Amino acid sequence: EAQLVESGGGLVQAGGSLRLSCAASGFSFDDYAIGWFRQAPGKEREGVSCIDSRPGNTYYADSVKGRFTISRDNAKNTVYLQMNSLKPEDTAVYYCATRFLSVNCPSGGMDYWGKGTLVTVSS
Repeated sequence: EAQLVESGGGLVQAGGSLRLSCAASGFSFDDYAIGWFRQAPGKEREGVSCIDSRPGNTYYADSVKGRFTISRDNAKNTVYLQMNSLKPEDTAVYYCATRFLSVNCPSGGMDYWGKGTLVTVSS
């Protein structure tokens, strides 16, 4: 089965940085777009970033443009989210996800989700 496992969350002060990792297994990772989402308590889940499988085009929510960078290492079946200049508003559980047969970032929903990793930005 397709599995996604996030890691790298933690507590950081405003202005600091974290790098999240999404390790994939159970599917042809190289052929799938991977997205990052986040959800704060009591809030709706929102899209943060996404990266196509080929040629690897990237997309970002307006709230994180210029601060976050998504990348992928297909040899390691891993997608990363480098988060810089973190703000308290970035505090949330971060999830990675993909959609069956989605080579490019889909406009619709995702099928497979990780369990999330918590990012807390203090200020």
